[in-house]
Amino acid sequence: MTRRATSRGAQRTSLDGRRADVIVCGASFAGLAVARELAGSGADVLVVDRYEIGERQTSACACPTPWMEAMGLEGAVRQELPCMTFTTPFGSVRYRLPWSWSSFDYRELCSILWEACGEAEFQTAKVDGRGPREPDGSIPVLTDRGTLRAPLVVDALGWRRILASPHYQPPEAPLSRGLEVHPGHDGGGDSLDIWIERDMVRRGYGWRVPAGDEQRIGVGSYDPRRHVREPTVALAEREGGEAVGFQGNWFPHRLRRAGEDGVFFVGDSAGHCFPLSGEGIRTAFYFGIACGREIRSALDGKSTPEEALTAYAAFSARHARAFGVALRLQRLIPSLPPVVLTLTLKAIGSQRLVDRSFGWYMRQAPPEFARAAA
Repeated sequence: MTRRATSRGAQRTSLDGRRADVIVCGASFAGLAVARELAGSGADVLVVDRYEIGERQTSACACPTPWMEAMGLEGAVRQELPCMTFTTPFGSVRYRLPWSWSSFDYRELCSILWEACGEAEFQTAKVDGRGPREPDGSIPVLTDRGTLRAPLVVDALGWRRILASPHYQPPEAPLSRGLEVHPGHDGGGDSLDIWIERDMVRRGYGWRVPAGDEQRIGVGSYDPRRHVREPTVALAEREGGEAVGFQGNWFPHRLRRAGEDGVFFVGDSAGHCFPLSGEGIRTAFYFGIACGREIRSALDGKSTPEEALTAYAAFSARHARAFGVALRLQRLIPSLPPVVLTLTLKAIGSQRLVDRSFGWYMRQAPPEFARAAA
């Protein structure tokens, strides 16, 4: 059994009664992006997570290169991938993107992000929920190490949406599920590969992300009731890899409320994972930055906590149209006859159409947003 790095035994002293200006629940990509925005603010920022920072990887860890550069994360890059391939039982297409993907080392990226969080404090604690807002405006955060309090609280804990009610639970929740393995790799290749095969997964896709000395091969299902271990193993073996290093998770495919009862929700807890592609890292950075900016506005006295929450929630909601388009495509594409899908992929393969479609996709969470915050 995997033993995750976390505080145990004598290390788990009580945190009961600890107060902070801001509590960020979850050292996820989104949570660290929020804390990074608060560096230098002079605020008492407390980040809590069940595991140590950089300990629990659950994604294929690939992000558009322009975002890696905008966030100053180039040191974590393992391989740049300027192309994508899409394969069906009736053919394959290869696109040269107007930008590139970069696979990265998860632990290294988290370390770089945390270094940029300034004087923020980190503690390991399992967050169990929240209490009602108190007369002074503080929100109690219930953990296995006691109750913490802050007037500004962020839920970046993932799809479970721990600080909201009701909690979403699969298979009824608007979630997809994914699993991947990490066989060895020779460092070659320049593409992120996608397989759309009904025999593999009825509603979903398979992927391969080269990452230096390993390749990340997995399968995702838009239907959370469908298990994906067997097709993941089969895909890895088909591509000449050994099914080792299993990791997986659920991920949302519907936008959720980003502000609720005083709490800021960001990343998977707010459904900030783009439907169809299942991409969530870029959007975690994007919405994390937006969340951090509004919180900083409140800390600087430019807005009240309530005004900051309202502004952030409205920012998130303005993306509903793009997320809705992607969700409709997620529902449409699996229903297309495979031959029609193959012809469609080939039809949009001209460089002009590739640039246009992938340019639109990038503009839904553009890297300039991060640079503007620098």
